[in-house]
Amino acid sequence: MNQVAHKADDLERRLALPEVLDLLMADGLVSAEDGAQLKHERRYFRGDTHPLVSLAEQKWKSAKPPHRLLTLDELTEWLAGRCGLPYYHIDPLKVDFSAVTDVMSNAYATRFRILPVEVTARDVVIATAEPFVREWEKELRPILRKDIRRVIANPHIIERYIVEFYNLAKSVKRAMKTGEASSGISNFEQLVELGKANRQYDANDQHIVNIVDWLWQYAFEQRASDIHVEPRRELGIVRFRIDGVLHQVYQIPMPVLNAMTSRIKILGRMDVVEKRRPQDGRIKTRTPAGQEVELRLSTLPTAFGEKLVMRIFDPEVLVRDFQELGFSDEDIARWNKMTTAANGIILVTGPTGSGKTTTLYSTLKQLAVPEVNVCTIEDPIEMIEPSFNQVQVHHTIEMGFAQGVRALMRQDPDIIMVGEVRDLETAEMAIQAALTGHLVLSTLHTNDSPTAVTRMLDLGVPPYLLTATVLGVMAQRLVRTLCPHCKRAGGMRAEDEELWSQLVAPWKSSKPAQIHHPVGCLECRMTGYLGRIGIYEIMLLSPEVKKLITERTDVAAVRDLAYREGMRALRISGAMKVANGLTTIEEVLKVAPPAIQH
Repeated sequence: MNQVAHKADDLERRLALPEVLDLLMADGLVSAEDGAQLKHERRYFRGDTHPLVSLAEQKWKSAKPPHRLLTLDELTEWLAGRCGLPYYHIDPLKVDFSAVTDVMSNAYATRFRILPVEVTARDVVIATAEPFVREWEKELRPILRKDIRRVIANPHIIERYIVEFYNLAKSVKRAMKTGEASSGISNFEQLVELGKANRQYDANDQHIVNIVDWLWQYAFEQRASDIHVEPRRELGIVRFRIDGVLHQVYQIPMPVLNAMTSRIKILGRMDVVEKRRPQDGRIKTRTPAGQEVELRLSTLPTAFGEKLVMRIFDPEVLVRDFQELGFSDEDIARWNKMTTAANGIILVTGPTGSGKTTTLYSTLKQLAVPEVNVCTIEDPIEMIEPSFNQVQVHHTIEMGFAQGVRALMRQDPDIIMVGEVRDLETAEMAIQAALTGHLVLSTLHTNDSPTAVTRMLDLGVPPYLLTATVLGVMAQRLVRTLCPHCKRAGGMRAEDEELWSQLVAPWKSSKPAQIHHPVGCLECRMTGYLGRIGIYEIMLLSPEVKKLITERTDVAAVRDLAYREGMRALRISGAMKVANGLTTIEEVLKVAPPAIQH
């Protein structure tokens, strides 16, 4: 792109809408007709509105192929190229707000509409949307004694984060002053004494309230599934789990972190003073868009204080269509064959975080018609669903899974969901429910579907009861999906062929003509992945499979027969998603156990 011409009178002036329009028309992005029409509409010449914001409001498509929508980000990137300056996407999770807000005052940043975004020992990166306003650069350089690198960023984002970063930094600094007296309480021995002394931080301080609200807001915006608040010796660390991967996002002074933890515990109706024992709680809140979200809280005493993990349950994520979850047409047919049975047990297996709860809730949601009584016993209740009758496990009053199922049996249920089969007593109650005409869904922790049979036998369930009640088993895993905005298609490279052979061994599966690779863009925070999808292994307990279930069941024989009857291994299910351009070979190999065939 040609750079904007710099004349003597170009300096110290803000961009004007007619000038930007002329440049866009010159570059062939806006048609002459559209440009001329907008110039006649005086309402768009508001002095306080950045011209790029006014242009983005038009929702024009680029006159140049591929005719992309001229969003504010697209226009900002174009302006950066025109001015010969780098384009910068401000990611709030990568900005050290405490460091950048020390560069200049809030008033100064607001006056020039500039925002420091990076600070190093040698230079400061400052974002602006006004390339010809440079007065501030001359003033700041001698004060900072560092090089200043100007970058062009979205004017709307700059305006938003000037307010948010400075408010957050102010809240942290003022909270630090409030908590200074307690700042030494960081190691385990002092933590115990704090509990005994019955002292509390000022968790309801408005500054702490602001920090907690801001933390949640960004977790929701970034699609985080978990928030980890972790005490360390000097600084507390906040991490978000996004698409199954943890990202460190903030470092917070320990007094502030302690007060944040206390604030969240108060909201979760937990014992704020008790810091020596693990606790659980839950909070219901709303996203900035008004969507109701539930947070499940868990605290754990560590060497430097209380570690707090908040699991985020979005109702839209928990109850989804089977196609959205990643079921193939064949998977749906096999799953429906089990779930439409009048009675029996269906088991879903996989490690923690493999999407078992989402699958069960989505299934129950479809089964919970007005004529049917759906009851669940859970530990804990993951999400309140009005169409179910949900019961919480309480071990302190001897209300475990087995006792819960026994109580539910007297509630005239049609379908029962048991959170997890952990022991023989729970397994026996689930079997009893199935034998008396109920459909029972539950989870197990096993590597694949066939080993769920041996796991039940290991718990002490007699083979004849297993074959009489179990309808089938589904193993599942979650893999990250490639970002649709930036994934790149390509042929099989030599390293891809080697990984593909690992993935489909011992099956002789044909290689796809092309596979897709992650690239990284602003939409996926430069990871190359956006969201997750399930891979499934569904084993139906046919009469032939049931004949193999004895006191000394050969799991390999069960597995081989299940494959011959149409069960697709987890890795093969993953390979199909690789071939369809949804994920990568590496992702599937990372989560799916090797496909064993004898």
